[in-house]
Amino acid sequence: MILHKEEWKSIFNSGCAVLIDQAEMLSKIDAEIGDGDHGVTIKRIAETIKSAVDKWHDDSTLKNFLENLAGQVMGVAGGSASPLWGSFLEGMAQALEDQQEIDEELFKNLFAKGLEAMYEITPARLGDKTMMDALIPAVETIKTSEIDIKGMLQAAAKAAQEGADKTAHYQARYGRAKNLKERSIGHKDPGAVSMALFFTGLSQGINKL
Repeated sequence: MILHKEEWKSIFNSGCAVLIDQAEMLSKIDAEIGDGDHGVTIKRIAETIKSAVDKWHDDSTLKNFLENLAGQVMGVAGGSASPLWGSFLEGMAQALEDQQEIDEELFKNLFAKGLEAMYEITPARLGDKTMMDALIPAVETIKTSEIDIKGMLQAAAKAAQEGADKTAHYQARYGRAKNLKERSIGHKDPGAVSMALFFTGLSQGINKL
């Protein structure tokens, strides 16, 4: 399977649609252990991505699109989510030159580079009750897959969801939730949930192609 610009547009828009639709739920989850505004921030990020997709010109490569999008997302007001999501997108761009077609191997490298960029800006890892609990298993699933891109995203969405669900058993180590200590156990991390939802949306988008 090869992805071109139009396919990327469909996939990104699907991921954003899920986040926007679930924004209120994300804020409710965040209210249990945080400020209660995660859904608001994620909705802004999703709307920023969707707007960029709608304005994506025919002469702009995926690399240029991701680089510009990363900067826009980093500029979204609202906590740590914006710089984290922006850094992931920026990392993805580093895997590219001027390719207009994305095959399986390049697809794997896109997500691998995005995760590498995250490792550089956050010390959070699996078990720390952050978005990384969904992102790491999703990307590792993609990296080790021997199936087509559609299958990769389906498996990644499942891995991300399982990772987000596991955060209910962890004690928070970062953000406002860490102040709750043991009381943070029993609640899912909103950042992990939103990342899992995004992968679900990406998977739904590619299934429609």
